[in-house]
Amino acid sequence: MKYAARRIAMLLLTMVIVSLLAFVAFDIISGDPATAMLGTQATPEKIEALREEMGLNRPLVVRYGEWLLGFFTGNLGTSYSYKLPVWQLIAPKVGITLCLSVISFLLIVVISIPLGVRSARYAGGRLDGAGTAINQLGMAVPPFFTGILLTWLFSTTLHWFIHGQFPELTKNPAGALKYLLFASVSIAIPRVAMTVRMLKSTILGEMQKNYVRTAISRGNDRKGVLYRHVLKNALVPVVTFLAQTMAEIVAGGIVVEQVFAIPGLGRLLVASIANRDYPVVQAIVVILAFWVVLAGTIADLINQQIDPRLQLGGDA
Repeated sequence: MKYAARRIAMLLLTMVIVSLLAFVAFDIISGDPATAMLGTQATPEKIEALREEMGLNRPLVVRYGEWLLGFFTGNLGTSYSYKLPVWQLIAPKVGITLCLSVISFLLIVVISIPLGVRSARYAGGRLDGAGTAINQLGMAVPPFFTGILLTWLFSTTLHWFIHGQFPELTKNPAGALKYLLFASVSIAIPRVAMTVRMLKSTILGEMQKNYVRTAISRGNDRKGVLYRHVLKNALVPVVTFLAQTMAEIVAGGIVVEQVFAIPGLGRLLVASIANRDYPVVQAIVVILAFWVVLAGTIADLINQQIDPRLQLGGDA
């Protein structure tokens, strides 16, 4: 419990620091939001009145405190481009991107763990070379190219889904999840290949250690030793890698959302950057940063359960 509490405290501290940096950076980059909203032709009186209305005349620390409070209450300001509350724009997109990320991650875990264990068990066998070649190909092909191929095959040719007509998640969840599945596959393929390779290498390294040799010499079944002892130790670095994968899925998803025309956070982020809609960009950056930090924290907690010796700061 102490370890978990310290990790959660670090998570919260990190997010406060990230949000502060994001707020200050975009406050500097965006210049004067009142001028951006009214245009350069507006009179100084109108600009000053809007600055007063938006609270821009108040100290930066006060505005950040209100923005941070608003982040948890749903009040993140108003979009320059859409003239709508930022959270009203982001909220529907968060659910879509979250579903895409979760489906991609589940595919990676469900496929890569069994394949990694199997490839380690039969390393050096007749099919090992073919498996390695397929693995290398999977790592080499970028998700956006796989997405283009999947779109051509399953949308243009087989008509399993209609490209550009994403079903609304709340009204047609089955159709939306089916649409997201194809995008998730394109994201998952290279990560599955990387995870399989890493797990195979880690298991083979563990199998060379003295405790495994001792267990086998005492008559224990090699397969039993693999699943009872080796796999547990081999999963520690893999869990950390999967946490990085969970974080990077979002970055990969930004491109894939463009390929599949999915109205998620990625498309909104790209459009907001192009329109210099900094309140929206700022909110999305903090949400993505939270996702990355949360993934790392969960990985640390899981690793600590796998191996209790892994304590923050070296505590036992």
